[in-house]
Amino acid sequence: MGLVAALLCAPAASARQLAPLGHAGRWITDAGGRVVILHGVNMVYKLPPYAPDAVGFGDDDAAFLEAHGFNSVRLGVIYAAVEPQPGIYDDAYLARIANTVRILADHRIYALLDFHQDMYNELFQGEGEPAWSVQDDGLPPVPQTGFPGNYVAMPALERAFDHLWQDSPGPGGVGLQERYAAAWQHVAAYFRGHPGVMGDDLFNEPWPGSQWPSCANLEGCPAFDQAYLAPFMHRVIAAIHRVDPRVLTFYEPNVFFDFGANTSIGNPGDGRTGMSFHDYCLAGQLGAPQTGLGGLPCTTTEQQVFQNADAQAGRTGDALLLTEFGATDNLAVIQRLVDDADRYMVGWDYWAYCGCGDPTGSPATEWLVEDPGRPPTGANVNLRKLAVLERPYPQAVSGTPRGFAYDPATDVFRLSYSTARASGRGRFPAGSETDIFIGALHYPHGYSVIVTGAAPVSPPGAPILRLASCAGRSVITVWVAPGRRWASDCRPPARRSGHTGPTRRTTPRPGGRPPHPPGAFTG
Repeated sequence: MGLVAALLCAPAASARQLAPLGHAGRWITDAGGRVVILHGVNMVYKLPPYAPDAVGFGDDDAAFLEAHGFNSVRLGVIYAAVEPQPGIYDDAYLARIANTVRILADHRIYALLDFHQDMYNELFQGEGEPAWSVQDDGLPPVPQTGFPGNYVAMPALERAFDHLWQDSPGPGGVGLQERYAAAWQHVAAYFRGHPGVMGDDLFNEPWPGSQWPSCANLEGCPAFDQAYLAPFMHRVIAAIHRVDPRVLTFYEPNVFFDFGANTSIGNPGDGRTGMSFHDYCLAGQLGAPQTGLGGLPCTTTEQQVFQNADAQAGRTGDALLLTEFGATDNLAVIQRLVDDADRYMVGWDYWAYCGCGDPTGSPATEWLVEDPGRPPTGANVNLRKLAVLERPYPQAVSGTPRGFAYDPATDVFRLSYSTARASGRGRFPAGSETDIFIGALHYPHGYSVIVTGAAPVSPPGAPILRLASCAGRSVITVWVAPGRRWASDCRPPARRSGHTGPTRRTTPRPGGRPPHPPGAFTG
């Protein structure tokens, strides 16, 4: 079966995750305590009326994403549409966003609500913040070099950010940050308890304003992070959690983190937080040469982003989610980053589902689906990019991942996990289930599975490989490759429903142990 045929025939596939999502340290978890890994896309419509349905994003797109193993969408919510006039909220706009959230939830896809901005406002050739919040000290919006050049070339834009970080009084004498936090509080109250909302992404790519030259280095800018960005994030998180204590809030470091700079944003001091971070090479951004931040190779700075994120989670206990990368047709770059995400065991959202006339992006090259107003089939889908983004991965793990990787050259997937709960409070009992997305795109003729410590309870060839752990096992290893052979070294306890599925051991080695797959995780 060719790539096009596999695409057209792919069945729906998503794990049975339990809302609401929470976290245990760096790991995102479901309500049962299983570790949840998210693979998804960004769907942000940056033009009026700022709602994805305006460009045709709907049920067929959600079904397409589900069929190809995506379980997350970072969904743009534009502040200018939320609060078009000071203190006046547009619930009709939120109803449109809520309908998209419902459609995604119907396909078992979580929505991360994202207050998205780039270059603050349309006055600066950007989008995001309402016009009434612009304070540019009367400077003209020149020179207009577009995105992202205006960030460093336009003093008026820098002053607008300065006033936000300084919480300058706006209309009615109310501080700009106070208005922003109140708007987020309104949105959080509107979506409180919605099972499809996995969390709130507080502010996209915070730009330091006129302080930016002090941030353009690998050490970052502790003075800005500590004096301005951290208090802003604390304020917004507190406002959200006053009305919805359960929702996960994802803060973002300043934008130079995306290119390898460290962060000094510190600990938000809240038990329901995570860090949303991006990973791009500085090459081609902000007029930089074809190297990363500090003149380092792009491959080095891309790795540095993951290492800095890991360090932040280690200091704070916050969850991690890579919410942007890609924005390119360079498949080698995309492949590098999804491989790195596996290496660091971090979920991700690719930028972007569609170009959709993106005024602050690369609409001709960033899309996975060119036009959401047309069915996501044929030439409307970048099939080569889809083949990189769709990959086997553990969607929900009854335990704590120890390592997972997929080799696109051989279509071999490996996973090792402990049955210890990520929270550190005991272990999952025997029979607990782990869901692994396999899909049909890379396994059109089926797949072989060799498992130790658990056994499959899903039908052979199912797009979701479901494993149930066996008694007395603390570490489980999984090896998947093209073929049709299934083997496990044990039998899990029968499920309460009475249906045990295909749990029998097949083609074991003498002595009852399956062949040890080459290169498998053995820890």
